[in-house]
Amino acid sequence: MFGKQDIMEARERLAPYIYQTPVLHLQNLDDILGCRVYIKPECMQRTNSFKIRGALNKMLSMPKEELENGVVAASSGNHGKGVAFAAKLLGVKATIVIPDNAPQVKVDGIRKLGAEVVQCKLSERHIIAGQLSERYGYTIIHPYDDYQIIAGQGTLGLEIAEQLPDVNYVVVPIGGGGLIGGVSVAVKSQIPKAQVIGAEPYVLRRYAMSVEAGERVNLEEQKSVADALLTQKPGERNYPIVTGNVEGFVGVKDESMLKAMKLLLMEGKILAEPSSCIGIGAAVQGELQKWNVKKSDKVCFVVSGGNVGLDQIKKLEEVELE
Repeated sequence: MFGKQDIMEARERLAPYIYQTPVLHLQNLDDILGCRVYIKPECMQRTNSFKIRGALNKMLSMPKEELENGVVAASSGNHGKGVAFAAKLLGVKATIVIPDNAPQVKVDGIRKLGAEVVQCKLSERHIIAGQLSERYGYTIIHPYDDYQIIAGQGTLGLEIAEQLPDVNYVVVPIGGGGLIGGVSVAVKSQIPKAQVIGAEPYVLRRYAMSVEAGERVNLEEQKSVADALLTQKPGERNYPIVTGNVEGFVGVKDESMLKAMKLLLMEGKILAEPSSCIGIGAAVQGELQKWNVKKSDKVCFVVSGGNVGLDQIKKLEEVELE
């Protein structure tokens, strides 16, 4: 049974290698978003994303013989960069399978860490990773559907609970559910009254629709500026953890994410990728009012990554802030 102890053990394992990112109060955004705005800027983490937490925890937990032949990971980019970093640290070969439309900044970041990159269609990532594993004996490092990955991501939640013990709401991006699963368990174990809200792309509300259906649903492939959140189905291990600890889910439109990205840059002086701005985007859309969020409430938005290229930043010139 997955729980707080798994996350505590992951924290001890990761401590020598990762940053404890701060929780920052962005007062300039308080009036704009109608709450006291705090962020957990994992864009400042090593590899510029929270994904290193899960990838490194998983690989540090594995026996040497499982690592000897190398590892393979299917990724939208950030998990791949985390796996590549961990592989370099441990002296093992890494192959990363990513979509052929992944931002170039993510592809370049993975290659700079010494990993081999294989590109394919978004929907074929896990199939090809599985084929490479069978052919070469690589161990698969799954991006979210693994308890050690979830535990690693959960260390971020322990930090939030310690850095902001009177937090009222924590808003977390959702793809497959690794991040929000770990964070929700960690936060609820320390602050039972805190509410955790998941933000997913409006075009891929796989968690909201799965809850409505009463089972995990597999959605059609979609396009979104949230390139890191395009998983089509909740993870098997993630789904019960997430639905058992999260208050609800909101679907966020691309235009709201881009507005949030510009707000973070112009008012908060934080450069983050569109996917990681989705929680702020939910607030921009007014979605948090469903939970009766008040001006005095402390809301912590997890800003999950900052692997963003100039091409994405240029899009902000066309975004108007009201």
